[in-house]
Amino acid sequence: MFLIGLTGGIAAGKTTVAAHWVSLGAIEIDADKLAREVVEPETNGLTQIVETFGPHILTRTGELDRKALGEIVFNEPARRVALESIVHPLVRERAQEILESLPENSIVVYTVPLLVEAKVSLPFDVIVSVEAPESDRIQRLVGSRGMTPQEAQARIKAQASALERAAAADFVLNSNQTLPGLLADATALWNKFLLMAQEKSQ
Repeated sequence: MFLIGLTGGIAAGKTTVAAHWVSLGAIEIDADKLAREVVEPETNGLTQIVETFGPHILTRTGELDRKALGEIVFNEPARRVALESIVHPLVRERAQEILESLPENSIVVYTVPLLVEAKVSLPFDVIVSVEAPESDRIQRLVGSRGMTPQEAQARIKAQASALERAAAADFVLNSNQTLPGLLADATALWNKFLLMAQEKSQ
């Protein structure tokens, strides 16, 4: 198996790159989807969150109220750490289960925004970070996710810096360009990974 760790700041373009690589033959594991899965109703994850934050972070139907929880953790760093200490180990465990279920010759992209923050220690062959200027990311968050500029900036500040991600990465993809340009760069990296995967299997 060839395992690519794909990270980057919020609204930097990870989803676009991951989808492109899937179209070229990769299998994607999305840490954000796993993070939702491990806190669904009747899970151990949701039980731990309610014990830590109180029942008011549940909706009337017993699901996690992400907006209410987000308002707490993105304004109180200590509370965010408490949430991450619950969710990150569960996500890591679930990702490992999925990896073990895949064919050995798979090329897998593990898309994980908080790769640096969560100290993700899966056996990555390479780590790629997708980056864009903070001003562009704020604009995207306001335009596509309905956040205020202040909310967008708080989300960005809650993550590792671009320098910290770059220090952990083997390759950096610049998404501050046209979409065709980004996809061309992503394709070039993919072709490099195909060769690396082939060499690894020999």
